[in-house]
Amino acid sequence: MDRSARTRSATQPSRPTIRDVARRAGVSFKTVSRVLNDEPDVSPETADHVRAAIDTLGFRRNDMARVLRRGESSRLLGLVTGDVANPFYSEIARAVEEVAHQQGYLLITASSDEDPERERDLLRLLCERRVGGLLVVPAPEADHRYLLAEMRMGTAIVFMDRPAQNLEVDLVVADNVDGARRATEHLLKQGHRRIGMVADMGSLFTAVERRHGYLEALAASGVPVDDGLVRLGSRDAAAAEAVTRELLALPEPPTALFAGNNRNAVGALRALRDARQPIALVGFDDFESADMLSVTVVAQHPAALGRRAAELLCQRLAGDDRPPQRIVVPTELIPRGTGEVGPVSKASATPARATAGGTSFKLAEARPPTDSKPQAEPDRDGV
Repeated sequence: MDRSARTRSATQPSRPTIRDVARRAGVSFKTVSRVLNDEPDVSPETADHVRAAIDTLGFRRNDMARVLRRGESSRLLGLVTGDVANPFYSEIARAVEEVAHQQGYLLITASSDEDPERERDLLRLLCERRVGGLLVVPAPEADHRYLLAEMRMGTAIVFMDRPAQNLEVDLVVADNVDGARRATEHLLKQGHRRIGMVADMGSLFTAVERRHGYLEALAASGVPVDDGLVRLGSRDAAAAEAVTRELLALPEPPTALFAGNNRNAVGALRALRDARQPIALVGFDDFESADMLSVTVVAQHPAALGRRAAELLCQRLAGDDRPPQRIVVPTELIPRGTGEVGPVSKASATPARATAGGTSFKLAEARPPTDSKPQAEPDRDGV
């Protein structure tokens, strides 16, 4: 220990203990313990003396030590997401925190960075702290059978956004297939037939589901699938921008794009600034400034995902013993401009440059939204 550490150790007052409270109140250690645990057989006058000593000394009970000693669960909840810096996960975390607070729980949040080993380490550490329950946005390609032992010991677990692998457990997800189908149908109704897709890793549950929706919409409209227009594997905006530029450089580039998540949409937007002709765009996930940039999106309301998952977890902790539940949260198509651009032939492409939020974006004259399918009212509480 260095000198500064020794100095702090010598000058910093130690926290008061139960024995300190007992000496101050002139009672036994056991009497203080009975007052703290609201046990009977303590007179009101004695209890008042003990509480006065607690207030004077500033005593705080170490609930974590008590929980570990008794082998009980705590009033803690653990949340592990992919990357809390991503606004999508931030909204989930905020909604979970609100529900936890309302139910008298404290939330511990951590990021796995989409790394299965890091996720496993984080969940192990949370379980060692006897959290009452876990909420998990799982990392890709993780095998979650390692959580079976914790579940048998009573730890409640709810997965969000993506299902657990090899584990039967509660799940709350967005309606990925329907949202992607409606996004693609919306572009088809504008007259597009060459619709590209830029998305995350092909093995990721959400990317797989959204590609299914994209393919279903093309098949239903009799539009043949061109695999050369599908680019999977874009984990961030920079990668999405690069593959979008590849699509734009094709001899026959797409006339419209479906971006599989918020970061892919941002990357596609950057590339489309330099497009030689107008390209329509619909993104999956709303994101900050999307309204200012007139970006048409399929919004999946991450706050609703987080809230429903946290509520389900609290129900489990309160004794709900139903079989594992799968809750699907509906999405909402929000037309704003970029998704209402019709295809323009090279010969007639004379687009005006529209500027939104300081970003130039080539747009043909936007058509009124033609997606007449009634929209489900989104679950907006906490969104």
